[in-house]
Amino acid sequence: MTDEIDIPTEPRAAVDALAAHLTATADRPVPPATNRWLGEAEAVARDATSDDLDTQTRRKRVRQVATLLESADETGDAVADRHIEAAIECCRVVLADE
Repeated sequence: MTDEIDIPTEPRAAVDALAAHLTATADRPVPPATNRWLGEAEAVARDATSDDLDTQTRRKRVRQVATLLESADETGDAVADRHIEAAIECCRVVLADE
């Protein structure tokens, strides 16, 4: 991973990036308790990428992801941490105008 992670500024693209960043944490060596939170966040984020969701429902899913990420403990893995930070930024993009 490079030092800079590009965060999309358009909400729909940020939802896709959110799911991608959380998917990337699945292969990282993180503690099982943290991995459970991240796995749940990933599942909800993937659901948020569905084309048949309206904007309100998509935002609700992203709020759920943000809450799950707040509940996750430290990972102990720098790469996972960077993906989580990027995921949090993606949540902020999607929820910015609420």
